[in-house]
Amino acid sequence: MPAASASPIPAGLGQLAGSDPALCDELPGLLDRLRRLPDPRSLRGRRHPLSYVLALAACSVLAGARSLTAIAEWAADASDQILLRCGATLRDPDRPYRAPGEATVRRILQRVDGDALDAAIGGWLTARADTLRATDQGTHPPSGLVREAVAVDGKSLRGALRADSHRVHLISALRSDGVVLARRETDAKSNEITAFRPLLQPLDLTGAVVTFDALLTQTDHAKFLVEEKNTHYVAVLKGNHPTLHALVKDLPWKEVPLMDRTRTTAHGRDEIRRLKAVTVPHLPFPHAGQALQIVRRRRMVRTGRVPLERVYAVTSLMAHQATPADLAERVRGHWAIENREHRVRDVTFGEDAS
Repeated sequence: MPAASASPIPAGLGQLAGSDPALCDELPGLLDRLRRLPDPRSLRGRRHPLSYVLALAACSVLAGARSLTAIAEWAADASDQILLRCGATLRDPDRPYRAPGEATVRRILQRVDGDALDAAIGGWLTARADTLRATDQGTHPPSGLVREAVAVDGKSLRGALRADSHRVHLISALRSDGVVLARRETDAKSNEITAFRPLLQPLDLTGAVVTFDALLTQTDHAKFLVEEKNTHYVAVLKGNHPTLHALVKDLPWKEVPLMDRTRTTAHGRDEIRRLKAVTVPHLPFPHAGQALQIVRRRRMVRTGRVPLERVYAVTSLMAHQATPADLAERVRGHWAIENREHRVRDVTFGEDAS
């Protein structure tokens, strides 16, 4: 199904939303990654290099474009200097550098390999963030052991349809600073389970803490993370593991002291989270060493409602490897990353507008 010109931008470019515009000295690194993508077009009739069109699209999103039409308009208004830095080639002496038309932008963004584009954009953003982080740490070195947090999350894009008219569903690995480390398109939400290993396999996760929701709490995933990726996990429990969920839920939590309490106010909600953690030998889940209880009490500012939610989880982190505050930060960070990613797609691009 051809996308309308005003359609929201592809998920790969969506990673760029909210980031600072690209500096001139950052463009060569972006172009280098985009040049490695396979070109879906036939050799005949290629007016513009694939990397050139994609670089212009990326820069336009960084500058605020939120639709295919806006991308094409931004490119049409770009100066010759910008076009040249994005990889334009000389075609017409009267105007040395030409921007691709709206139809060309639309066709290329529809046909380009989505996973490859995700990887290229995500890799560039990661390298960019790492450079800034290294500069900041040079000024303010971190104190104590800091474990990288990586949240794995799935999302159906209601405003984006595949050729078979089914919704696009994505599974992403996001760093605590919002950088998308990897992203893959899956056929349906249930296929997040099979996409988990291919998503994380190429990443260096050594020493990190990977968090994920109940759907992805699978024994194979826990073994993969600890035994092959040399990382830790925090896994939420629900009904897909009824025995383990019941075991953790029935622990004598009233006898366990409160270990962390945080309060945040955002998006019309005043939320208090309380965490308890207890070491449980021989939990029936690979490498699990501690059980967690997180109680979320949220007061809706507009309605005054105060819903209460109890969430249970297991983690491979032992008590000496992470303080209760660290564990609470990982869980809180997962929800924050998840909400931020969904908000970018839903609010910024209107994908969940009915």
